[in-house]
Parts: sequence; C-alpha cells; structure tokens
Amino acid sequence: MTRRHSLRFRVAIAFAGLGAALGLLLIVGIWFAAHDVSRRLLDQTLKAELDDYMARRARNPNSLPPASAGLRGYHSGPGAGSDTMPARLRELAPGQHAIELDGIPWRAAVADDGSTRYVILFDEQRQQRRERRFLGYLLAAAALVTLLATLGGMWLAARVIAPVTELARAVTAAAPERPPQLAGGDGAKGDEIDELAHAFDRYLARLAKFVERERRFANDASHELRTPLAVIRGAADVLAEDPALQPAQRERVARIQRAATEMAELTAALLLLAREPDARDDERCDARRLALDCTERYRPLAAARGTRLVSELPPALELQAPAALFAMVLTNLLHNAVAHTRDGEIRITLDARQLCVTDNGSGIDAADLGRVFEHHYRGPESTGAGIGLSLVRRIGDRLGWSVELDSVPSRGTTAVLRFAQS
Repeated sequence: MTRRHSLRFRVAIAFAGLGAALGLLLIVGIWFAAHDVSRRLLDQTLKAELDDYMARRARNPNSLPPASAGLRGYHSGPGAGSDTMPARLRELAPGQHAIELDGIPWRAAVADDGSTRYVILFDEQRQQRRERRFLGYLLAAAALVTLLATLGGMWLAARVIAPVTELARAVTAAAPERPPQLAGGDGAKGDEIDELAHAFDRYLARLAKFVERERRFANDASHELRTPLAVIRGAADVLAEDPALQPAQRERVARIQRAATEMAELTAALLLLAREPDARDDERCDARRLALDCTERYRPLAAARGTRLVSELPPALELQAPAALFAMVLTNLLHNAVAHTRDGEIRITLDARQLCVTDNGSGIDAADLGRVFEHHYRGPESTGAGIGLSLVRRIGDRLGWSVELDSVPSRGTTAVLRFAQS
C-alpha cells in the first residue's frame, strides 16, 4: 500500500507549489518585459546616435564617428578616406541587428545614405551582465516567495486541519460504550467540519448500539450455553461410571465427554475473542497440563487411524495467555494433524519459545498452503468447516503469537506456533 502523507503536509506542499509556480511565471514575465524594454531603449538610442552622426556628416564631411568604451561608429563610401569597416558589417541590411565580432556581442544600427553606409555599434557585454544580475535577483525573490508560501501554507493548514485533528483525537480516545459528542448540541448546520462531526456522531451512535448488542449476546451466550454443557458433561460422567456399560457403549460415552469438553473450550475461546482486543487478561495457564490433556483426548482417535502420538513436554511451563485460547490453538492443530495422518506418527513439542506439531501425513499442496488460514477455506481433502486454522491465526494475532506452516505433499506438515517473548 502506498504511504500517504498527512493532510497538513499536503496542504503546505500545495501552497509551496502554487507559490513556486506563480513566482516562476512572474519571473519569466518580468524578465522578458525588462529584456524587451531594454532592447527597445537600446535600439532607440542607437537610432538617435546614428541619425545624429549622419546629420553631422552632412554638415561637416570631416566629422569623426563615435568612439568610446561601449560605442563605435563606422562609415564607408565616397570621401570616407581609410575604410576600416569590418567586412561583416558590409553584409548587413539597414536596420537593427545583433552580431558578434571577435567574440564580443554587439548591437548594430545600420543605415544607407545614397552610396554611403553608416553603422553604430553598442557593446552589449555590460548590458548582458546587468540582465543576468537582474535575473539572479528575480530568482532569489521567487525562492523567498516560495519559502513564505510554504510557511504560510503550514500555518494555514494547521488552522484549517485543527478541527479535523480534534475530531480524530476525540474518536481515538473514546471508549466503544461511551461515544463522544463531537458536534454541538443545537443540531444547527455549520461548515463542512460541523457536517463531518454530525456524521461521526450518527455513526458512533449506531456503533455504540451494535457494541451493546454484541456484549449482551456474548453475556447471554456465555450463560445459556454453559448450563446445558455442564448438564451434558455431568450426565456423561455419571454414565461413564456405570459398570454395566458394554465396551462399545463406554466408547460412545467417552466420545460424548470429549465433544462436551471441546464445546466448552470452544465456547470459552470464542467469548474471549469477542472481547475488546485492548482488554487482555493477565491470566496465566499451565501449558504442560493442557498439552497433556489434549494429547490424551486425541490419543484414542489417533489409535483408531493407526497413528501414534508422541509428546515432548517440559517438566513445567506457564504461558501468559488464557487457558481456553491456548487449549483451542492446540486442539485445532492436533485435530488437523490427526485428520490428515493415517498409519503414521504425530509429534508434539513444547517449550518456552514455541509449540510445534509435526506429522507425516498427506501434507498440503503449495497452491493451498497460502490460503489455509482463510476463514471457511477448505482444501480438497478437508472434511471440516474451514474454521480451525482461521481461529488459530485469530488467537495468535490476539496474543501476539506467530503461526507458520511448512508442508510437503505426501510427506507431512509441520505447524509452528511462536510465543510472544515478554
């Protein structure tokens, strides 16, 4: 995703760009206007000098042409004596010209009077230096205008964005059950910020009602589900103690007990996930005992599929996590391993850093490996609802754990759950 800059920064940049663009246009306009005026004045001055020299020559044929540091005059024709006019000037048509002689730029005014040619030259080097200096002043002024536009844009952006910033802070600091009152209480329409505040108020009111409905549902579900589950588990325990049960009946009762236990764990885990993510418990669980219980619970199912369960557990291990969430993660990982392994081995390894469940079952295709954590995604060999691994990922995100799968088709799968290091 492309990183977006803050609104204040974008407004300031917009002002800076506008200031720079307007400054550049102003510089170009002023420079061309000044250059044109300078050229016109120079041409008028040369024309006046040329006319004056021609008038003096008409009164006194011995009059000398102008000769100064920046001005030169030439004439050629009858009575010109020694003709020193450069050959380049003889080729010019009457009028105004920009030429270069011996590497020096000149502005030339040319006129013909019968058989006599008159030329006045003006050295443009100093004029060009003045124009370059003037252009430097203009560029410095444009840079100053751009800087002032940027500072002004930042100040104006801060003033304009301040109400939006206050709205964002109020929404961020608000609790879901106590939405803030962002707009005024009179309900009168104002500017766009007021309209945005009213829209936020309406949305937050709907959100608060939704959160309240979800909280009531979670509380009701917790109360209404735990009671029948307790009854089922109690009845199953009583049945399991009946000595008259046949082995097949005892196995069915054991399945009822396992199903009731799994349902109780699933209910507890889902209710924990339904809480606000920031409302985390400091609860700690006996990870070793939970791993032993889960392994023993799945051992009969694995044995029925010809699979052996091997566990490598530490002497004692506590994790900072609700017991229901850790049990749910372990149950789903182990259930998937048992469901996809026949006549093989499943190894559960647990330590303070990670939980690892390895099997040598059917494995997962590379095309499915990147999607197995998606909600309701089922592979071609899956018989479940596509929820188990999605729950594992959600619980991992909730507790700051990371989940990784490594699988080779027909050779097995390794699931690694890395715990957050405190």
